[in-house]
Amino acid sequence: MPIVPLARIASARSGDKGRGSNVGVLARSEGAYAFLKEVLTEEAVRDHMHAINRGAVTRYTADNMLVLNFLLADSLGGGGSESLLTDAQGKTHGLALLRMELSVPDEVLDATPAP
Repeated sequence: MPIVPLARIASARSGDKGRGSNVGVLARSEGAYAFLKEVLTEEAVRDHMHAINRGAVTRYTADNMLVLNFLLADSLGGGGSESLLTDAQGKTHGLALLRMELSVPDEVLDATPAP
């Protein structure tokens, strides 16, 4: 299985949610979504985002939109008005997650349009 960045099979949006941020991951195909539901777990996201997020990660699914939404509970250093972080609104957190590398089956890559 080739190792590719998450961005090869998904796109993302992110933003602030108080002390934390959310990252919505939109799969580029149904096959990619099924694969991501298995491998893009709360633990995998927590491990990948450990330098940004100091709290829990909660995952929500939206099967009808091929979306996984992750809430990073403590990723903004107190929130936009309290934080000294350069990205106090979490706008780059989606891009950070899209850099995650995954071993993706060929059939998922073949069925997924390139970005």
